[in-house]
Amino acid sequence: MSTTVTPPPKKTNRLGLEVLSYKGSKTTLCAGCGHNAISERIVECFYEVGVNPWNVAKFSGIGCSSKSPAYFLGLSHGFNAVHGRMPAIATGALMANRNLVGLGVSGDGDTASIGLGQFMHMLRRNVRLIYLIENNGVYGLTKGQFSATADLGSTLKTGIPNELPPFDCCALALHWGATFVARSFSGDKKQLQAILKAAISHRGLSVIDVISPCVTFNDHEGSTKSYSYMKDHEEPLHQLDYVPFQDDIAIELPEGETTEVELHDGSRLRIRKLGRDFDPTDRIAALAALDQAEAAGEVLTGVLYVNTSKPTFDDMLQLDDTPLALLPDAKLRPSPAVLEQAMEELR
Repeated sequence: MSTTVTPPPKKTNRLGLEVLSYKGSKTTLCAGCGHNAISERIVECFYEVGVNPWNVAKFSGIGCSSKSPAYFLGLSHGFNAVHGRMPAIATGALMANRNLVGLGVSGDGDTASIGLGQFMHMLRRNVRLIYLIENNGVYGLTKGQFSATADLGSTLKTGIPNELPPFDCCALALHWGATFVARSFSGDKKQLQAILKAAISHRGLSVIDVISPCVTFNDHEGSTKSYSYMKDHEEPLHQLDYVPFQDDIAIELPEGETTEVELHDGSRLRIRKLGRDFDPTDRIAALAALDQAEAAGEVLTGVLYVNTSKPTFDDMLQLDDTPLALLPDAKLRPSPAVLEQAMEELR
């Protein structure tokens, strides 16, 4: 007598979707690349938070980092822009459809070199976008030259030292308008997950600078963005827990001071202090902390700054509640009388 074995039910998230719905193509990046770890965290976080993958728009430019959107959220919209121009494409798309969840993936070259001007203008506009920088300090696609984020004194595999000071993308973001600024390390799974989940809930521009070692060109002794250097010099600001508003989750916290920042959708970012008196709503304190860490040779990680009161770019433009992409032609096209009036004013 045969018996029928009932397979266990498949694990799904709050939308009833399996994690497979959040994956993408098989990676073609180098084995051990930090970018692959970041892609895995994106898959996990969007699945666990319960974001509709077809309601996500992915944007990228050119570089190793800009290949990675092919490896996650395969059911989402996607646009691969030209080198350094991703912020303009993302801004236009998210202005046209404010219902989309925007995720931009860039690199240190794509952001801090050819794309620096675009990055700066995006910062001051506070576009509703998660802007993730996969930062390895080198140009991986062109054989490992220094990028604009390479630390002073860091060396190439050939032993040549970098003689130019770096741009700190977090410091730029803090100075010029981002409303969620964080730094993490691709090898710190728990911290990066908490930061990504908080950024998903944030309404505004989230800049996340992730040190992501290049195993081919920048993982040697003398590199300040290698795995071994980061393990020895990472200085976490705090330990993070993300508490989603969808679930009633009880977490046992050890005794000690905590700071909670309520995000726009009701989710809470819980920051557990580890010996530092740090206020993540104090932008000046965040800049000072970065300066102190640089002077001490540390890589400061964690949530540096959160501002939930600054209006977003679409708020400033006073856009219609209905996304522009969904408005009928009658609302988008001026009538002949309106056009004639405009022409008359120009005569």
